[in-house]
Amino acid sequence: MTPTHPLPARLSGHAISAGRPWPMGASFDGEGVNFAVFSAHAERVELCLFSPDGRKELCRLPLRDRDGDIWHIHVGGITPGTLYGYRVHGPYVPEDGHRFNPHKLLLDPYARQLSGRLKWSDALMGYKVGSPRADLSFDTRDSAFAVPKSVVVDPSFNWGPDRAPRIPLSETVIYEAHVKGLTAQHPGVEPGLRGTYLGLASDAVLEHLVKLGITTIELLPTHAFLDDRFLVAKGLRNYWGYQSIGFFAPEPRYMTRGEVWEFQTMVRRFHAAGIEVVLDVVYNHSGEGDELGPCLSFRGLDNRSYYKLREGGRYYVNDTGTGNTLNLTHPMVLRMVMDSLRYWVEVMHVDGFRFDLASVLGREAYGFDAQGGFFDAVRQDPVLNRVKLIAEPWDIGPGGYQLGAYPHPFLEWNDRFRDGLRRFWRGDAGMAPDLAKRLLGSAERFDHSGRAASTSVNFVTAHDGFTLEDLVSFTTKRNLANGEDNRDGHGDNHSDNLGVEGPSADPAIRAARDLRKRNLLTTLLIAQGTSMLLAGDEIGNSQQGNNNAYAQDNEIGWVDWAHADTKLADFVARLLVLRKAHPVLRQRRFLHAKSRAADGLADVIWRRADGETPRPEDWHDHAFRCLCIELRMAAEADEPGQEAIFAVFNAGCAQKLILPDTAPGWRLILDTTEPEAAPVLAKPGLEVPAHSVLVFEPVHS
Repeated sequence: MTPTHPLPARLSGHAISAGRPWPMGASFDGEGVNFAVFSAHAERVELCLFSPDGRKELCRLPLRDRDGDIWHIHVGGITPGTLYGYRVHGPYVPEDGHRFNPHKLLLDPYARQLSGRLKWSDALMGYKVGSPRADLSFDTRDSAFAVPKSVVVDPSFNWGPDRAPRIPLSETVIYEAHVKGLTAQHPGVEPGLRGTYLGLASDAVLEHLVKLGITTIELLPTHAFLDDRFLVAKGLRNYWGYQSIGFFAPEPRYMTRGEVWEFQTMVRRFHAAGIEVVLDVVYNHSGEGDELGPCLSFRGLDNRSYYKLREGGRYYVNDTGTGNTLNLTHPMVLRMVMDSLRYWVEVMHVDGFRFDLASVLGREAYGFDAQGGFFDAVRQDPVLNRVKLIAEPWDIGPGGYQLGAYPHPFLEWNDRFRDGLRRFWRGDAGMAPDLAKRLLGSAERFDHSGRAASTSVNFVTAHDGFTLEDLVSFTTKRNLANGEDNRDGHGDNHSDNLGVEGPSADPAIRAARDLRKRNLLTTLLIAQGTSMLLAGDEIGNSQQGNNNAYAQDNEIGWVDWAHADTKLADFVARLLVLRKAHPVLRQRRFLHAKSRAADGLADVIWRRADGETPRPEDWHDHAFRCLCIELRMAAEADEPGQEAIFAVFNAGCAQKLILPDTAPGWRLILDTTEPEAAPVLAKPGLEVPAHSVLVFEPVHS
């Protein structure tokens, strides 16, 4: 076969053959590399090979063989480390959804590694920027100088005795973190490793997480992503990483040498410490934006297949708010996502995924469907149905809010839990009934179809929104650093500054804020469900009131270790020890106040501070702010046991407490107003302090 460009001397004599249509991407087989890429509407596809520095295009090889819609070629003699890309010929008719432009170098959607950084230039656009015809015009400038190059890799790695921790959901505590944000200012991480995968897996970070009692770290996007052009123009970066451009390649900015083994080493070290690694993945859209965005990969390979298009084909369905929506109803796009997920589990050894804007993934032509193609594909997959699967159950599309509607075994981020706890502890009227629902795993949402109480991922804070410190320090967001005149980010955060806006050295205000944080954390970790903490909350990290730090790759977005509140960290560790020690706090079954055959007691009993069961008028009393709960193992449990927990949540004034007579005695094991106090036998006449949580365990004599 004759290449479009002559072969350079270093490739002359190397056998070029048809290759095979599998596996997708670039696969080294010891004799050369097989390349396979999908495009249903292309007329011609060319493989471009580059010099080791990525600056010189060495040759273009036409992929003359095609099986169905998969184009393929085998190039003998080349090895891992080879840089490549594609140019694809076909119709440029945006009105019909086709945007082929062979002048634009394209990333391989299956590239396992990327080399070089995206350089923003008008040459990246398939159309002429500034043309009165906008995206209907056609640009002939070569974009290769500005595009990262795909890299042939050998993903083999010496995993040694690595084994997935496989933490049961009943024991899982998730810690949401950013690779760079957690390590950029950590004094225990070597300066050269800060902000990297290897730095994240350093002894200092691992020791901190193990001491806390974390079982699972959930990382903000680590798939290769780009910095939005409008951010670069303002001197900012896409810090969070929700603009994926490569679903198989680890983000290079978190590497020291640009090698895949760095990510694998990170996972291996986490596993050795007994901690799972879950990835936040973005399969709902790509970083190519709307019709005025760049032509980097999917758009130039087969725009009409990869994206959901509006009627006519020129404009994109925008259920994600980012300009485009990937078309997972197309079998080859769904296959790419499934291949990506399996790759990260089988080759990179990750333990699960959190799906960004997951409602997009389940939206069929007629709307959201919990039995849709994506969910069916994942649930039947023998590799994927055994790892942790977590949905962010909403998007901005029609019918996008789907909390509670996902199929087993998906867990779901529970924003009702977040908002309910914030409002109860802020002192909002009438929030006791909502707190009761959240403490029992939001059964009204999740108790169906055989789902477990652990389905609800409970959180008070996450990357999107205020940190815990800011939640008790600001009533208004402070997002001016984002360059959007403070218009971005949530406006209603259910936050409270407890007396003064922003940081305060006033001892009374500081004490009130510290107590509020302890109350929120304690309620989170006592509730049924799967608990999630935001990295840095355990040490009082602040983002200076910024509740949308997506572009703040700086001290605003990074965890501040220099001013770490070690007492708060010790308190969080104590809470996690308490949760682990009491299975009654982390049950699989939902509790519905059913009587237990073993002792005739209900598995959950609600009480007022005076020991009486709340009456209907109490539940409707907007001033009812002291709610008590007595928990036991579910009535349906095989071994109900005698264990119990009695907890008091008082968002009001101090009042006398009458302990239940269902145990010979009670031991106070936690009082948020005295966080360092040792357990003590409860005595008659006990008073519940104002704005506090008390936790008791029974004493059996």
